[in-house]
Amino acid sequence: MSTPSHDDALAPYDAVLLLSFGGPETPDEVMPFLRRVTAGRDVPEDRLQEVATHYHHFGGRSPINDQNRELRAALEAEVARRGSTVPVLWGNRNSDPYVADTLREARAEGHLRICTVVTSAYSSYSGCRQYREDLAAATEELGVAAVDLHIDKVRPYALHPGFVAVNTERLVEAVAGVSETDLANARLLFVTHSVPEAMDDTSGPGDGEGNLYVDQHLRAGHLIAQGLIERTGTTLEHELVFCSRSGGPRTPWLEPDVNDRIEELAAEGVSTVVVAPIGFVSDHMEVVNDLDREAQETADRVGVRMVRVPTAGTHPLFVEALVDLLQERAAEARDEVVIPARADQGDLRPSVCAPGCCPNLRAAKPALCGSD
Repeated sequence: MSTPSHDDALAPYDAVLLLSFGGPETPDEVMPFLRRVTAGRDVPEDRLQEVATHYHHFGGRSPINDQNRELRAALEAEVARRGSTVPVLWGNRNSDPYVADTLREARAEGHLRICTVVTSAYSSYSGCRQYREDLAAATEELGVAAVDLHIDKVRPYALHPGFVAVNTERLVEAVAGVSETDLANARLLFVTHSVPEAMDDTSGPGDGEGNLYVDQHLRAGHLIAQGLIERTGTTLEHELVFCSRSGGPRTPWLEPDVNDRIEELAAEGVSTVVVAPIGFVSDHMEVVNDLDREAQETADRVGVRMVRVPTAGTHPLFVEALVDLLQERAAEARDEVVIPARADQGDLRPSVCAPGCCPNLRAAKPALCGSD
């Protein structure tokens, strides 16, 4: 292991951890993966079998791990381009490479100070605290081997100018191929993962007003739509819709569902829907199945043209934004006064989560990278 020099912009960290959700890579892994994801939630077996069909439409392989491999390589290249020697590691919550195994290997190689980037931009239990819980559980699994590990994370980045910029760029590129006639009768649908209403109600700091998850999406969508106007002169009426609901029928989840909204818009005479999945950072299963397959089938059935905007993926603007966040967190760790070069539109979240932030509503669990 090489220790980063004092002039390395990522010092004092000696490793970066890309932490993601994970997914199956063979048909035999699908059901065990789904059982891990839903453990403790009393999800019926028939519901899991139904969700499993989504994966089997794609050969039983989720695209997310390949996308994480590509993002890891892109981050490594950008980190090196900026003159840093810090390696980029990769771990998952729900599939190999599991985060505990990644941390075990990191510790064996002498990496003791690690900064984490999660592949989720928004503030919510499932998008932030649950990853923090996974880090805590992984260090508990390591036992005494984790005693001298110090793990931090970058702040939520939903409204980071780089994340907004890459989603704007993707939207501009997507509508460039749509005629003015079609755009004149189009609606822009910003899509994200639905969560229980109670999770949104409690998203954000414990002493805050809640509903930060939806609020961040609404503000990001407004900025992206405004960027489209500034870049192209095209104004599209826009709204936030949801996909991938997975809870029981008696639990209220965020609505409207993207399929329901496409049907409603068709009935209202809208002929084109531009679907921008700003709630996701890559084209994983919730995008390729729920949008490219199911929403596309709905649009075809009701006679609406659907234009799907790509996610951030490994676009250079996104990769650069993530490394900016890593350098910002490293400066904090060096006890430097950090003033971000570009304000996040009034949503500058802390890198150390406040007490009660985005709580686990089922059970209190230890979580790293927070002050509670």
